[in-house]
Amino acid sequence: MKDKIIIFDLDDTLYKEIDFLKSGYKALIKSIKYDYNIELSYDLLIKEYFEGENVFQNIIYHYPFINLDYLLNIYRYHNPDIKLPQKELYCLKKLYKIVFSLGIISDGRSVTQRNKLKSLGILNIFSDIIISEEFGSEKPALENYIYFEKKYPKKTFYYVGDNILKDFITPNKLKWITVGIKDINNYNIHKQSCNISREYLPKYWVDNICDLLSLIINT
Repeated sequence: MKDKIIIFDLDDTLYKEIDFLKSGYKALIKSIKYDYNIELSYDLLIKEYFEGENVFQNIIYHYPFINLDYLLNIYRYHNPDIKLPQKELYCLKKLYKIVFSLGIISDGRSVTQRNKLKSLGILNIFSDIIISEEFGSEKPALENYIYFEKKYPKKTFYYVGDNILKDFITPNKLKWITVGIKDINNYNIHKQSCNISREYLPKYWVDNICDLLSLIINT
């Protein structure tokens, strides 16, 4: 087991990104109430989102003195109210104990992604965290993955993600073992339509982190 390195995506892999969105909307409502004494409806924001509307532009339309940068900064940089189910957190920490190393490759902003990891209580279990804003390239750029091969030669690499458009194609080319976390309830931001060529798909699919643990132990 100690020759294995498990590299994770973050959003919709280790937690549901829709939970970050909901947390961000709540932060917006709180800040706008405090700064402007305006009460927004959480249910309305969520309804607009699921109907495909531009929630931020709708707020600005009704309250033109509120600017987009204000909304984006609150949303992106708030401390999110997100968490891992206890069972999955236990399985992730067990995985951390039995393999050589855990890592992250995630697209996004540095503060935003690190705030997520802190809120999930898992920041300290990852030896290497590659975030696109810090690293200078986004998935599926080869450099994001080669970093690990150069730092940890002669190891067995797994990549765990959810987005079939960009998560797996590069580690597949590198002969990593790729694992997809299924979007069982269709909650993911990026949908898992499988009408796509095989090179974009993971070698294995699992339901959750605990199933991943079993897969890692048995491969």
